[in-house]
Amino acid sequence: MTPVSPVLRRYGLVLISGAGLAALCVGLAPATYYDLVEWPLSDLGRRLFAPGVTPATLISGLLMPFFLLLIGKELWESLRLDRGLAARGRLPGPLLVALGGMAGGALVWTLASALLQTAEEAAGTPGWVFPLAGDTILAFLFGCMILGRGHPALQILLFVTIFADVTALVMAGLFAPALQGLEVSRFLWLILPLAAACLAHVLLTRPAQRPDASEVTRQRAQHLWLWALPGIVSWFGVAMAGFPPALGLLPLLPAMPHSDRSFGLFAEAEGFLTDPLNRLSHLLMTPLLLVLALFAFTHGAILPGLLSEPTTAITLLAFWIGKPAGVMAAILLCRGLGLRLDLAPGWREPALIAGLAGIGFTVPLLMLHGSLPGGMMQEAARLGLALSVLAGPVLWVAARRSGIRPVRTGSAIRR
Repeated sequence: MTPVSPVLRRYGLVLISGAGLAALCVGLAPATYYDLVEWPLSDLGRRLFAPGVTPATLISGLLMPFFLLLIGKELWESLRLDRGLAARGRLPGPLLVALGGMAGGALVWTLASALLQTAEEAAGTPGWVFPLAGDTILAFLFGCMILGRGHPALQILLFVTIFADVTALVMAGLFAPALQGLEVSRFLWLILPLAAACLAHVLLTRPAQRPDASEVTRQRAQHLWLWALPGIVSWFGVAMAGFPPALGLLPLLPAMPHSDRSFGLFAEAEGFLTDPLNRLSHLLMTPLLLVLALFAFTHGAILPGLLSEPTTAITLLAFWIGKPAGVMAAILLCRGLGLRLDLAPGWREPALIAGLAGIGFTVPLLMLHGSLPGGMMQEAARLGLALSVLAGPVLWVAARRSGIRPVRTGSAIRR
């Protein structure tokens, strides 16, 4: 297992910087900021860019799919490729931990909403899908600060957060209240991404995999531009089916040419691979810095005056208590069942991983419009998500006091 790519730390820094700039703009000129990010560009495309075509929805709908493609690639490789979690028989443990965190967040959200939420407009909304997601980038940023980017426990954290992020977006599409009136017919649009992936595999990938394939055929399979049309078709079908557009490129992952082994989630060694899927991820690495900065700026503004709103407290309870409690319960169950986890004996490392899994920001922000009604509830949830990031510094201080120091490779030093 090679150390995790340092690019992820830069992603975390630009997310925090973008959200900080948004908060500053809201504090200085709130009307100008909201006019900028919510400026209605067109009355068309509301089905694709709910709740309307604005700079904010264009960034989340057209640019964030490339971020989900990047993290989805890592999840897919860990499940399918040689030396991945599934191939090594180590999948049940991390999968159970991921499911435990999601279940804990959803359960606490539901219970806390029943006790604290009094807004009538909240009725009928699938708010419980909102805390299913986490934050792969910020959780890794603080995990790297605490343990070091070569620590094996970070692979568990990355799997848990990526699996939760992708699954939460799928669940948000399945239970989208704005599209429930379309019933089952909307799922017919999923034929488009399925057809795009199958045709691309048959026409582009499979010919190059034949033993008698010519060099010209193999070279043609390396051209990334040939995947542009399948990508557009896949994105359109996913969005029209009512799923978050950020998932639009994921159906192409199994169809693209890829390497035959996994070095670990976001492994630094992937930089030496030349297959089209890894080349695409390398090309996306730098542009995604700007994408994440723009996303954080357009979606991360907070209103501190909503601290007393019930949704703020509900969000914090779900992320700070529900998800960590679910992760810890799952880890305890894994140990009872004898399932393997790359965590040190004792409870310090599991507690750190559970706490980091309770950070929510990037993907939950993508789900706000589909999971909660507009207005104060969404803004209060946004504030709760921003406050959940404070778990990172708190865990960093706790780790230092308990004697855990970051290392670049191997296990964390425990005293």
